[in-house]
Amino acid sequence: MENKMFCYQCQETAGCKGCTMSGVCGKKPEVAAMQDLLIYVTKGLSAVTTALRKEGKEVTRDINHLVTLNLFTTITNANFDRQAVMDAVRRTLAEKEKLTGQLSEEAKADLPEAAIWDGGDGSEAAFDTKAAAVGVLATKDEDIRSLRELITYGLKGLAAYTKHANALLQDKEEIDAFIQSALAKTMDDSLTVDDLVALTMETGKYGVDGMALLDKANTEAYGNPEITAVDIGVRKNPGILISGHDLRDLEMLLKQTAGTGVDVYTHSEMLPAHYYPAFKKYPHFAGNYGNAWWKQKEEFDKFNGPILMTTNCVVPPADSYKDRLWTTGATGFPGCRHIDGAYGETKDFSAIIEQAKACPAPTQIETGTITGGFAHEQVFALADKVVEAVKSGAIRKFVVMAGCDGRQKSRDYYAEFARRLPQDVVILTAGCAKYKYNKLDLGDIGGIPRVLDAGQCNDSYSLALVALKLKEVFRLDDVNDLPIVYNIAWYEQKAVIVLLALLYLGVKNIHLGPTLPAFLSPNVTNVLVKNFGIAGIGTVDDDLKLFFG
Repeated sequence: MENKMFCYQCQETAGCKGCTMSGVCGKKPEVAAMQDLLIYVTKGLSAVTTALRKEGKEVTRDINHLVTLNLFTTITNANFDRQAVMDAVRRTLAEKEKLTGQLSEEAKADLPEAAIWDGGDGSEAAFDTKAAAVGVLATKDEDIRSLRELITYGLKGLAAYTKHANALLQDKEEIDAFIQSALAKTMDDSLTVDDLVALTMETGKYGVDGMALLDKANTEAYGNPEITAVDIGVRKNPGILISGHDLRDLEMLLKQTAGTGVDVYTHSEMLPAHYYPAFKKYPHFAGNYGNAWWKQKEEFDKFNGPILMTTNCVVPPADSYKDRLWTTGATGFPGCRHIDGAYGETKDFSAIIEQAKACPAPTQIETGTITGGFAHEQVFALADKVVEAVKSGAIRKFVVMAGCDGRQKSRDYYAEFARRLPQDVVILTAGCAKYKYNKLDLGDIGGIPRVLDAGQCNDSYSLALVALKLKEVFRLDDVNDLPIVYNIAWYEQKAVIVLLALLYLGVKNIHLGPTLPAFLSPNVTNVLVKNFGIAGIGTVDDDLKLFFG
């Protein structure tokens, strides 16, 4: 196969235009091709399920979960295993064939080509040939392509969130039906730019619903997050480091490591697990190790024990710890061991625990604590104090600095911006973007910390609820009249659905950086600027002046 690809779904895409020879993330062209094909056949399956629903026929939960897992598998930094992706393509084709047989002849006649393609002779070569014809650039019109990709990336982020909710046995058929109908619509050549803009906004609405479902799943299972100081040092026992977003995986791991002499540490986006009351009963839940995802090569090497990657944010591992890197769920990397587990099943972590027992304790890389747990219920409990601080002028403004961190030097902007904020400004954050400033000593305002960490990227939902609550308290007609500015860092597709959710909620004048997405065509960018006031970032000096005068 020709050693070429095209991918521009993440912020670090080459030259802010697109990766064409190999992914900046480490994804190889042959993996990118198979992911393109997986998206294509998943859209085909979604066209079939959407047609089945129109005929009043049931689509099972297993099929809904297959669609969300497929989308999650193609998110940036999740799965680098070509064979695993190819297996998913074959599984999807088999399910699509069975479901197509349930359709009326009339419905079959209306199916798009993606729903009809049967995999050819089923060979790897047939898959590669098809993949080369159905990638991003198959849509020739730049604006249509831009909107189709914006919707698809939003759906990938939404699928990731619903997948986490599914792991906690929470499902919502309306969300799954929307994901599938929207995927099918991205192949509909009759849809205009205006139709696709409307579908983009609808994706934002379901983004809110998806984050609400996950919030409900997490809080019903583990309680409402509460203010917590998390240790960032190490203990003397061997440890397992768990990274990613899947709290159900963490719960199973904590139960299975209890009494084994093995401690469990969180990494990156798993840090907010410490804020949930249910996890505090485990004395071997040791603390958080390291920083944002992109530093893992140096930090995983020093951890000494095994690392479990539950979701995206895998960096191709160095040989020094590759035999200690384990994957589960949608993640995968060739040569790393994978732990399976279907919906509702208890995964077996005995092998990773046995490996941990034979490893030395982690090497200490820092000491101290970091404080978080400012999700919606905790902030509501502090509401009187916060409102009084705003009314008295002690808090002049809030700045939402949620989103993702990344390795580009330009992201130092966010650390410098946080460091130089006026002393009467409070940061609201969620996601791994916080690692740029959550260890700075920014102090507090009348006992209210100047960095309020709501949690993972999906906990941007908490920040939206806080904004809506403040709007109600201050009796404002428009959420944009609040003393809140938005300076958000993005990296991958979960940030895309958070952005679309905020736009759906009516939030305007969001600044997005360090660069605007390469998949936004000039015309689509103009629509976002005109309708929502979307803008990029400038220099720290210019932006401080713009936001705070």
